[in-house]
Amino acid sequence: MIAELQVWLTSGTASLTLLCVGIVLLSYLLEDLAIATAATLSAHGDLPSSLALMSIFIGIATGDLGLYVLGRYARKVRWLRYRALTNSSFKVVRQKLIQRAFLNLFLIRFIPGLRTIGFTLSGFLVIPLPVFFSAVLLATSIWTLVVFTLIYQIGSSVFMQVSELKWLLIPVAFGLLFLMNRFLNKSFTRGMS
Repeated sequence: MIAELQVWLTSGTASLTLLCVGIVLLSYLLEDLAIATAATLSAHGDLPSSLALMSIFIGIATGDLGLYVLGRYARKVRWLRYRALTNSSFKVVRQKLIQRAFLNLFLIRFIPGLRTIGFTLSGFLVIPLPVFFSAVLLATSIWTLVVFTLIYQIGSSVFMQVSELKWLLIPVAFGLLFLMNRFLNKSFTRGMS
């Protein structure tokens, strides 16, 4: 059953399209899992690296843009605007985000737990779209290329190519990325208090 599914998913141009669409959709839910999956598929020759990277990049970039647009629409909700204007903590965040928008948005990409809030607030605060998108695209490019390349290199090794456990690379890589994100998040929040 699994072998038949693998053959169906990896044979023909329609299957490449399905894999790419699947990676884009997966990146909306779990970016790191999408990167690990695309890199593993690419390392095993099931998906060309260029299509894998393009799919990840499209998924992450459109997801981030979606958060920005969500923030812009949230600005139209009267009680949210009122809460934002009267909340002292929001004023501090607003000042920091606007002061060095490019640098702060770039850094938010690498700090787990801040992406959704930071990118949505960027839209709410009407950070200029070119500043937002250039910071996000640069940070996304760096993160995606580093993680993809590492997983691809491990997956391309001779041992992984002949091993029966080669498909365990996806959950193992995702687990390691998850643990790294948790560690960074705890380290960051510890420094904030």
